Amino acid sequence: MSGLATTAPHSVFGRSRRSGRLSWGLRTRRSSLLDRITIALVLVLFVTALLGPTVAPDVYISHIQEVFRPPSAQHWFGTDDQGRDVFWRIVVGCRVTLGAAVVVVAGYAAIGTLVATVAAVGPRWLDEILMRLTDAVLAFPGILFAVAATAALGASLNSVVLALMLTGWPMTARLLRGIMRETMAMPFVDGARALGVSRTRLMVRHVLPNALPALWVKWAGDIGNTVIMVGSLSFIGAGAQPPSAEWGAMVAAARGYASSYWWIALFPGLAIALTTASFGLLGDMFHVRSDPATRRRAAVVIQKGRTR
Repeated sequence: MSGLATTAPHSVFGRSRRSGRLSWGLRTRRSSLLDRITIALVLVLFVTALLGPTVAPDVYISHIQEVFRPPSAQHWFGTDDQGRDVFWRIVVGCRVTLGAAVVVVAGYAAIGTLVATVAAVGPRWLDEILMRLTDAVLAFPGILFAVAATAALGASLNSVVLALMLTGWPMTARLLRGIMRETMAMPFVDGARALGVSRTRLMVRHVLPNALPALWVKWAGDIGNTVIMVGSLSFIGAGAQPPSAEWGAMVAAARGYASSYWWIALFPGLAIALTTASFGLLGDMFHVRSDPATRRRAAVVIQKGRTR
């Protein structure tokens, strides 16, 4: 009995320690595997956008004898109503769709950063004016502004990019302005001021580098959301026009054939979904890596596992 009494608790706790470490290890491996998959998908998308059009055949030439061919070894994703290879059109369209999304996000990130910086360091009255302007733009739906812009400027991808850029900056400006205000109240900023650091150098070297990482999470996810917006506007005829290989325009061109020739609309739609999911996961990965609370919880779990 005494042997059982002394060994049983030890064995139970031993199993508890092992199971706790195993559980944490499995979670870590799953997270690491998902991160690697996410990075691989994003790299494939960018490489495809950069190099795909240079190796693809001309995807705008019609081949009447190849019309509506189903997926096969010769045409992996089949052909469309003009006999054009759907796979190569998706490859070429990656540069169009993803490139437009990246330009939109980069453009309104720059505008929002400039507005937030001026609002954070400028006089109170200028801050109020800029924030009221930000609220006014936020109140107007971006997709409606994009439709109105394309009606005024003409339906094209350039009009969509300009419209989305002009309506996307307010959220970045408001978020960054709040983060910069908090950063400027920190002790290391007061120390830099005490050392005589100029206002411009203080912002460029100290405040902005500490404030921007929180925005990377948003911007990564915004690329995926912008891909949907660009595709949606092209689908309703406000964005890229036929025979463009933009993914939304490809889905729009296949509307009349979707019931009989499913592959023409399916594969461009899957490309949009995969790109959106990839950048959404990239944003989540940035959030986990940059959130101090998440890193702190992970460190506590690892430390407990080591000390048991």
